[in-house]
Amino acid sequence: MAINAPLINELKGGYNVLFQKRWPPLVGGLLIGLLAILIEAWSRPWGIVAGIRNWADWLFYGVGLYAQKPDNPFLFSPSMMDLGLILGSFASALLAKEFAFRRPPKLEAYKGLFGGLFMGVGSSLALGCNVGAFYSPLVNLSASGFSMMIGLIFGAYLGLRYILWEVENLPSPSPAFAATSQKQAPSFDWKRAHPYLGALVLVGLVFAAHFYGKSSYAEVGGLLLFGAAFGVVIQRCRFCFVRAFRDPFMTGEAEIGKAVVISLIVAVIGIAVLKANGFRRETMYVVPSFGWGSLVGGVIFGIGMVVAGGCGSGTLWRVGEGNLKLWIALFAFAASNSLMTGWLESSGIRQTLGKAVFLPYYFGWEGAILLVVGVSLIWYLVLAWNEQTNKFTVGL
Repeated sequence: MAINAPLINELKGGYNVLFQKRWPPLVGGLLIGLLAILIEAWSRPWGIVAGIRNWADWLFYGVGLYAQKPDNPFLFSPSMMDLGLILGSFASALLAKEFAFRRPPKLEAYKGLFGGLFMGVGSSLALGCNVGAFYSPLVNLSASGFSMMIGLIFGAYLGLRYILWEVENLPSPSPAFAATSQKQAPSFDWKRAHPYLGALVLVGLVFAAHFYGKSSYAEVGGLLLFGAAFGVVIQRCRFCFVRAFRDPFMTGEAEIGKAVVISLIVAVIGIAVLKANGFRRETMYVVPSFGWGSLVGGVIFGIGMVVAGGCGSGTLWRVGEGNLKLWIALFAFAASNSLMTGWLESSGIRQTLGKAVFLPYYFGWEGAILLVVGVSLIWYLVLAWNEQTNKFTVGL
């Protein structure tokens, strides 16, 4: 036993670094950028909305509202990415002893509901959320990412103005709620078992991916693991796009916003290399919403994500942590996106949301990359300047 003691101590030290300490947001930005490149090299770009819409489609199909049978969620690649993200966050939270069911006060539950509805409607118009209409299109050199970015900035500001109004005009949750929500500590401390359960979830994900590979669905199994990797990274870094757009107005803090910029720069260069060398189709994930769709959709989505307290990816990883407010938001998000998307398609409005604009067709590969990197760096500088001056900060 004495011989193995140094090794055991080394393993404990590594475990503490990985799961007892927060990862810096900059590390999260770099890892998310690398994962965005790798998942696209493996199969397809990172996305959120199509997967959760698939879950809602199944619900509405099951109750007879939809006549057409949706894709199998366990073979539908966006669904598997989302499922992986939730399970990866769940495993990470367990390993860090951070998983807990958190019941929200009534007002927060309503905010989750209405914030989710706004996110569903906004993402229908923009053809994606903060990931599928902003991050992934931008790193795939789609101009729609820029209009979504503008919409998210304005939406986050408006959402924060509502939060300020709420703080000033609505009563805070009753202290009685906090007292009644606390339960007597159980005789067995389940927190001690959480790391073992978390490790079991990770092992289960690997076995599930192996099963998919054996069943000729290796691509789907790989996407499950990529989703889990995103979930672990985002949960350990608390990497929330809401904070990137909200915090500069609320506190002036720009740590997450700067990390998003670094992530964009890393991913756009790597994905451009994939496309320019023919490894992926040039127009892959060039979203046809450059125009009013992504702009208005971004505003609506931005309001919703601030009110709900989670964006597309943020909602999923907080669901994995046990945040019941975001469970409510996820249900409303998925349901409203499904219904709104169906109405947009049947009414013909979906074809008027905007057009697909692939930046290299207008600026060449070098010019398009420089444009995305340049705008990202300008955003970085504005964030840093506001962090020092608080010029755009409205505060709480």
